[in-house]
Amino acid sequence: MDEVNVVVAHSERATLRVGDVFLKVDTDQARIDVEVEAIALVPVPTPEVLWRKPSVLAIAAVPGAELGRLGEPSAASSAAWAAAGAAVRRLHDAPLPPWPGRRRRGPGEWAAELDGECELLVKNGILPADLVTRNRRVAEAALQPWTPVFAHGDLQIEHVFVEGNEVTGIIDWSEAGRGNALFDLATLTIGHPDHLDDVIAGYGTGVDTDAIRAWWSLRSLLGVRWLVEHGFDPFAPGCEVDVLKSRM
Repeated sequence: MDEVNVVVAHSERATLRVGDVFLKVDTDQARIDVEVEAIALVPVPTPEVLWRKPSVLAIAAVPGAELGRLGEPSAASSAAWAAAGAAVRRLHDAPLPPWPGRRRRGPGEWAAELDGECELLVKNGILPADLVTRNRRVAEAALQPWTPVFAHGDLQIEHVFVEGNEVTGIIDWSEAGRGNALFDLATLTIGHPDHLDDVIAGYGTGVDTDAIRAWWSLRSLLGVRWLVEHGFDPFAPGCEVDVLKSRM
């Protein structure tokens, strides 16, 4: 009999694995709906949707292994990272989805949220003021207008699966929509700066690497408090706080 494994669980959603089936339970039905719609549209490998009911989505496992994990060295080859970059380019070149992105829709919204989050990080004693202030300055380079693309919206390294030097699947599409290409690229490479050039080699020209590094700071600043409050550890080696410290 297959065991039930808890992949991730917090107050908003949980993902369980039973054999080769993943069950995603989400308090926000809209996220499930977006995931199903995105999987049907995107020109990259995705998991098969098996069924869905209110608050629950069942999808099949994809072959291969995760490209890597935040806080751990990646065992994937440079060619596999480049293949991931090429897959992201195909996604970003696809026609825009008919729904808006669930992420912030402009630099002003990002800046307002960032300012509020930085204040709370210092006020609540989560991070020292100098670390927050330095990274807030670095993050400024990310706060510029962009042309929307079909974006994944949460393209963490654990969401990209590879086998050999090929991408076999990209999972977790609940945040997909019209978004910022650099945010996707930064999310994929955060904590793995040594593979940024590989990803760009596959993605193609016209990428502002300074802006991607700015997004590393911005994404980390916005994520630390949420991670702490939901039982995750952004202070673990190689994770978000180390990313912020690397900018000092």
